[in-house]
Amino acid sequence: MEERHEQWMVKYGKVYKDEEEKQKRFLIFKKNVEYIESFNAGGDKSYKLGINHLTDLSIEELKGSLNGYKRPHDLVGSKITPFKYANVDSVPSSIDWRTKGAVTPVKDQGFCGSCWAFSAVAAVEGIHAITTGELISMSELEVVSCDQNDRDWGCGGGYMENAFEFIFENGGITSEANYPYNLTNGTICDKTKESYKVAQIKGYEMVPPNDETELLKAVANQPVSVAIEANLIDFLHYSSGVFDGICGTLLDHGVTAVGYGTTENGTDYWIVKNSWGTNWGEGGYIRIKRGIGAGLGLCGIAMYASYPTV
Repeated sequence: MEERHEQWMVKYGKVYKDEEEKQKRFLIFKKNVEYIESFNAGGDKSYKLGINHLTDLSIEELKGSLNGYKRPHDLVGSKITPFKYANVDSVPSSIDWRTKGAVTPVKDQGFCGSCWAFSAVAAVEGIHAITTGELISMSELEVVSCDQNDRDWGCGGGYMENAFEFIFENGGITSEANYPYNLTNGTICDKTKESYKVAQIKGYEMVPPNDETELLKAVANQPVSVAIEANLIDFLHYSSGVFDGICGTLLDHGVTAVGYGTTENGTDYWIVKNSWGTNWGEGGYIRIKRGIGAGLGLCGIAMYASYPTV
């Protein structure tokens, strides 16, 4: 196992500050690998786990640095908005916005609780591409650095809806090329870079909560920001398949629903874009079981969804 840890460190470029830290990380790595191999040996699951670049992290560290969605106290009463897709009565049996040129490559938030910004920006990228035919990678760092007030707290977490409000109130959002995601200088807002806008939105709307059918209507028309509970070892090490693991509804992570479909054996799923890099999951994506019979959706995916309007 020590040899495997050494090989893993080389593969992912891991360097520890001292031998004590290395031993601590090795013990976590060992525990996680043993769990992954035990889980996969069962052979009766609809999804697989795998070793990835996060395998030396504990669940506590996952909560502290890789998530960042700050759950509102009142999910339903936070804000009532129109729902433009309320009267949609038919949707395609499947849709994948990646194949329609509306999804940028998977990004990596790093050890910063900025998932909320990545979720919102992916949704803005999606609707901009759908309406203009132009797919532009937009700047999460502008949102993380410049939308710091009593609503959002940069790497300390935030809400996707507040990100949408910031983009609207700020007159739009700049590109990733102009304001790249680099945390070496912290999260101080660069007013010069953020002044150049490449896309605007008119605001956002909430999907009626706790209803996967309503969420389906929205995702059929554009990528949608969703919140899920992700502080689980199975989620941390998800590798492939349709995730249907034990999952609660304590929403702590912002991601983006970019499609849905059905497997050959009839299992419905959501296609969800994460922001943990391409070494995680199915190239940075997870398929989460859809239509579980509870309105909240698996991992609470239908509890608190929203999308930008243009």
